Amino acid sequence: MTGPIDGMHSGRTARSMYDTQPTIPLPRGERITRGADAWRLAAGSAEQRAAAAGGTPPVLVVDTYPGADLSTVVRGIRAALPDWRIVDVETASLPTARIDALIDANLTDDRVFGVISHAVLTDFYDLERLRAVRDDAARTEDPLVLVGWGAALAAPDAATIVVVDMARWEIQQRQRGGAANWHCDNGDDDNLRKYKRGFFVEWRVADRHKRALFDTVDFVVDGNAISPSRTEGAAEFGMITGEAFRGALAAAATRPLRVVPFFDPGVWGGQWMKSVIGLDPAQPNYAWCFDCVPEENSLLLRDAADSNTGVVELPALDLVFSQPRALLGEKTFARFGAEFPIRFDFLDTMGGGNLSLQVHPLTDYIQNTFGMHYTQDESYYMLDAGDDAIVYLGTREGIDRDRMLRDLAAAQRGERPFPAEDYVNTFPARKHDHFAIPAGTVHCSGENSMVLEISATPFIFTFKLWDWGRVGLDGIPRPVHLEHGANNIQWNRDTAWVRDNLVGQVEQLSDADGVVEERTGLHELEFIEVRRHWFTERATHHTAGTVNVLNLVEGDEVRVVSPDGAFDPFVVHYAETFIVPAAVGAYVIERTDDARAERFATVKAYVRGTERAAPTP
Repeated sequence: MTGPIDGMHSGRTARSMYDTQPTIPLPRGERITRGADAWRLAAGSAEQRAAAAGGTPPVLVVDTYPGADLSTVVRGIRAALPDWRIVDVETASLPTARIDALIDANLTDDRVFGVISHAVLTDFYDLERLRAVRDDAARTEDPLVLVGWGAALAAPDAATIVVVDMARWEIQQRQRGGAANWHCDNGDDDNLRKYKRGFFVEWRVADRHKRALFDTVDFVVDGNAISPSRTEGAAEFGMITGEAFRGALAAAATRPLRVVPFFDPGVWGGQWMKSVIGLDPAQPNYAWCFDCVPEENSLLLRDAADSNTGVVELPALDLVFSQPRALLGEKTFARFGAEFPIRFDFLDTMGGGNLSLQVHPLTDYIQNTFGMHYTQDESYYMLDAGDDAIVYLGTREGIDRDRMLRDLAAAQRGERPFPAEDYVNTFPARKHDHFAIPAGTVHCSGENSMVLEISATPFIFTFKLWDWGRVGLDGIPRPVHLEHGANNIQWNRDTAWVRDNLVGQVEQLSDADGVVEERTGLHELEFIEVRRHWFTERATHHTAGTVNVLNLVEGDEVRVVSPDGAFDPFVVHYAETFIVPAAVGAYVIERTDDARAERFATVKAYVRGTERAAPTP
C-alpha cells in the first residue's frame, strides 16, 4: 500500500477506543443466575407452579435452539437435579432421512443458495410420538424435565418454560469446528452447506417457534456459553428470568444501543481493523466486521448493579422479534415485518486484496428463485483509503457482453485470468467517498480500502463472477455463480450511467448552527437513504418514526443525549455503528468532554419513505 494504515488523520487517535463488547443493562433488581444454581432456580419455579395447580409433580421444559450443545445441557441438568427424570423430546422427531426429503427442495444442489423454508417445527416431528411424550408428561409421577428443540410442544399447561437461545454467529463457529446441523451426521461437510441448511431452513423454523414463547417464557439461558470448549460439566452459563428478558428488550428499544460486532478473516482481508480497532495482531488479517447485522449479531445483557455476574449473551434478533414497532417504527414494520432491513459492516482490504467481482440479484429474481422478499442493494462508504484505492463499478461502454461472459467462463475453468478492467469501470476511491450499488450492478472494492458497507440486510446473495484465481482459507475454491450473475447483470449501467447515478452524488442540504447536512445516497432504485452530518459541537436529530442506523466516520468520541433526559447519555467512539430505535424520537449527538477531535461526522441510514415530519423543536 502507499501509506501507513495507522497514520493520524483528523478525528482519529493512534489508539482506538472502539468497544468490541458493548452491553445493555438488565432492569433494576434483576440478576443473572449461573450454572447449577440456574437449573435449581428453574426447578423451584416448576415446583411452586405445580403446587399451585393442585400438587401435581413439577414439569420443567427446556426448549433449546438448534445448534445448542444438548448433551452438555442434559449433563448439567442431571448434575443439578439428580432426582428429576429427564426426557429428550427430540427422540420423537422424524428420522433424518424423512426430514431431508421434506426440505430437499429448500436445500437444492447448490453449495451456497437454497430457498427460504416456511416449515414449522411440528413438520419435523412424528406427531403420534410427540403426543405420547405430552401425555406421559401430563401423567408423570416424578419431577420431570422435557429437553430439546421443540420441548415446549410437549409441555403441560402448568410447566415452567426455559428457552436456551443462541446467536447465529456462535452456531457458525461451532459448525466450522466440526459441529453438525440438527439431527444430521454432517460434521465433516462443507461449512457453506451447513450454513445453508441453517439459513434457509433451521433458523427460519426455530425463530418462528421461539417467537411464540417470548411473551410467556419463564427463564432464558445463554446457550452460547454452554459448550465443552468453554466449560466443563454443568457449565457456568447465565440465566435470566422471563421478566428480565422482556424488560431489558423493551427498555433497549427506547434508547441508543450497539450490537456485539464480530470479526472474521478472509482471503482478501486487510490490516486496518487490527491497527485501528486493536484486534489480535497475531491473526493474519481481518476481512469482515459485522458491526450491525442483527440477524447474525448478539446482545450482551449485564447486571448493572453487580459487575461480578458478567453478562448473558442473546441473539440481537430477539430484540427485533419482541419489539418490532418500537425499534423499527410503524411504517418500517409494516413494510418489512419483524426484520431489521439495514446492515452496516466493514470490508477491510488495507494491505489485502480485491474483493470478488460480483453482482447481486434483482428483487424479482431473488423472490422467484430464493424466496426472499427484498434484495441485496448496497453501497460502499469509504471509511479510509490508500492513495491507489479504486472501486470497480458498472460495465464499460461499448463492451461485447457475450465476450465478457465467455471470458468469465474461461477464467472460471482456469484457462486464463479474467481481464476485469477491459470490461468493468474503475473509479478512484478516497476517504469519505460514497458509491451507490443497486442490485444488478457489477462491482467490487479494490485493495487498500476500508469500506463501511451500508446496505440492505440480505447478505449471502452474492453472485461471484471472478475471484482473481483464489481459493478460500479452507483451501477449497470459493463458489462462483456465473449463470445467476449473467441473469442479473444490468448491462445499461455503463460508464456514463454509473458516473451520473452512482459516483459522487453528495448533495448539501443545509448549513446552519454549525452543522452541515449532506445527502450522500443511495440511488433511487434503493430503499435506503443516507445523510451525513458534519459538526464541531453538536448536531440535532430526530428518528421521525423510523429506525436510524449511524456510524461515527470522523472524530474520536461523541455522546448521544436525549433533549428531555429520556435516556442516559450514550458514548460512541470512532468507527462504531449504533442504532437509534424509532421510539426514541429526538436525540442530539455532541462531542464529549474528553473528545480531542476538532471536527466530527456521522452517517445516518434509514428506510426512505417511512419517515414522517419531525416535530419543530
